[in-house]
Amino acid sequence: MRFGFVFLAAALWAQSPKQLHPTVEKVAAAVSTERIAATLQKLESFGTRDIHSTQIHEATAWIEQEFKSMSPRLQVTLDKHLAKKRGRMMRDVEVTNVVAVLPGKTQPAVHVLITAHYDSVVLVRKPAVGNAPAAIDNAASAAAPKAPGVSDDASGVAAVMELARVMSQHEFDKTVVFIAFSGEEYGLLGALGYATAAKKAGMKIEAVLNNDIIGNDDNGQGLKVSNVVRVFSEDPADSPSRAIARYVRDTGERYIPGMKVDAVFRNDRFGRGGDHTAFNNNGYPGVRLTTVAEDLKKQHSPDDTFANASPSYCAQVARVNGAALASLALAPAPPMVTRDVTRTEAETGYSVQPNLARGKESVDAVLKWKMGTEPDLAGYAVVVRSTTSPFWERETYVGKVSEFTLKNLSIDDAVIGVKAIDKDGVESIVSAYVLPKRNFAPVN
Repeated sequence: MRFGFVFLAAALWAQSPKQLHPTVEKVAAAVSTERIAATLQKLESFGTRDIHSTQIHEATAWIEQEFKSMSPRLQVTLDKHLAKKRGRMMRDVEVTNVVAVLPGKTQPAVHVLITAHYDSVVLVRKPAVGNAPAAIDNAASAAAPKAPGVSDDASGVAAVMELARVMSQHEFDKTVVFIAFSGEEYGLLGALGYATAAKKAGMKIEAVLNNDIIGNDDNGQGLKVSNVVRVFSEDPADSPSRAIARYVRDTGERYIPGMKVDAVFRNDRFGRGGDHTAFNNNGYPGVRLTTVAEDLKKQHSPDDTFANASPSYCAQVARVNGAALASLALAPAPPMVTRDVTRTEAETGYSVQPNLARGKESVDAVLKWKMGTEPDLAGYAVVVRSTTSPFWERETYVGKVSEFTLKNLSIDDAVIGVKAIDKDGVESIVSAYVLPKRNFAPVN
């Protein structure tokens, strides 16, 4: 009963201020629908961007040159990986990711990524035999002269490139990385190569916003949705990627009030995949942004064209991305809450006491975290939700402290987290306290 009272008594909770940062506002406002439309048309003009084609090399060169022309502050490289023949691939192929890096000024070792794939494919099927589904003709698919791939996924690339143009005119605390991946249609080839190499190098990636199929708002079967974008994130309920999904929802809807961010608590659509999964599988938190009105009949066909796309919808999704990405790049580091029980106190800096515990009165909850060192850190906000609620329900701004007691709140019945806030009101991703894995029998 005490727990229920806490959630009903909203007036008892102080709310942290929700400010709009001028740089984030400028980023979102500067996104050009016309430039996005031009990028969609240019990528369509290559005819096909299948990894077996020669045209994909032309597309690679064009994206590279466009990145280089945007700002001298962008560090543009080609990230190449040899992909061995497998699955639908007809031969070994060198896939090339086009990477543009905007170095951060105060937290340069921390990277936030926005990604999409520029390769395309048309799936040509063999004649059906009996009642069996028609099989894919791999050779015919690889040789198809027309695979425009405008919504899948020139649209995501257009958003990535437009935000690279806009954001490269500003400075950010963290390093922002804009990537056009290749080989997604044949098994996330470019993303796997990049993510695997990043993990091996010890690269710190705080978030990956992957945009795949954000170019149409009409599914061709009567569903037209122009003001909603889906964000997919992997389980469990408080995974790092789930925290990013909540962050995109919060910042996207705050800065782009005409858009609704629908957080779908699933790694991806049924039986489908995207480049964010390559990062999740390497221990990096990533999410996928995609349209609600997905036109499955036009995907992977010659009909995925600019004529069937919506540049205005793509631009709106790009603005949502821009709000989240710029906020992440300006935000202080997320607080460290959950202890890593596999490491020693000397390695982590944590005491042996748990960071979430019962208070002296046992009905209170005490949350502790490791305080950040950023000079512009203003303080922290503690957030709470019931264990069955998808989103944070209450928050209280607690100031520049490393511990807070929540009165009359049982730690058994709630999820509790904390976020850092800088002096401009920019908020970090929420760090929720999650129970560490236990390698011994629990005490009843």
